[in-house]
Amino acid sequence: MTRKTALITGASAGIGAATARLLAANGYDIAIAYNSDRAGAEAVARDVKASGGKAMILQANVGTPADIDRMFTEFDAAFPRLDALVNNAGIVAEKSRLQDMTAERLTQMFAVNITGAFLVAAAAVRRMSTANGGAGGVIVNMSSAAARLAAPGQYVDYAASKGAIDVMTKGLAEEVATDGIRVNAIRPGIIETKIHAKGGEPDRVARMTAMVPMKRSGTATEVAEAVLWLLSDASSYVTGSFLDVSGGR
Repeated sequence: MTRKTALITGASAGIGAATARLLAANGYDIAIAYNSDRAGAEAVARDVKASGGKAMILQANVGTPADIDRMFTEFDAAFPRLDALVNNAGIVAEKSRLQDMTAERLTQMFAVNITGAFLVAAAAVRRMSTANGGAGGVIVNMSSAAARLAAPGQYVDYAASKGAIDVMTKGLAEEVATDGIRVNAIRPGIIETKIHAKGGEPDRVARMTAMVPMKRSGTATEVAEAVLWLLSDASSYVTGSFLDVSGGR
């Protein structure tokens, strides 16, 4: 069986790392893109190789357009084609009311979560599109339940950035529907990852669990399973859609 190739941004920890490991176990070679956690990326690469896949580590801050260009240049040198993009990289800032948010905070948030995600998706389309001589492919964007819930009093800016990802997902899906590319998004809810601590709320998962109808948090692997399905032929007629992995919230 010919292994497919997936590029996963933000793949050194959390949902990205779980997705890399699961895809590798299901026949994918993986390009592991990360910003600062080299040790995490190397650990993921070891697990990908242990599953029989090829692993390449790519350092890139997706908030910097030149880094995105370099990442894809390095990808092209290592892999013959791009079959799947998991557009997962994103940041969250510390809990804040909107009235206290600064221009610097918003600029950084939107540079990574919106502009970076748009540019990564664009680069993937240029490689996948049958209109450009590509073989087609699948893009899964990582949105958030916050795009629906708005995260008032916590991080409306993060929620707004994920709302932009939802709009991009729908628009891009229609643009490339006849070019052999499917584009969907996943909206995770309360998931056990380190992103909550990065936002200054290491206890957020425990605090929010009571608000989830299933009365528990989700795992990164549960999100990864949803990614795997959206990348598979089992979802061949699904594009421009949103899959909530949120325990009913």
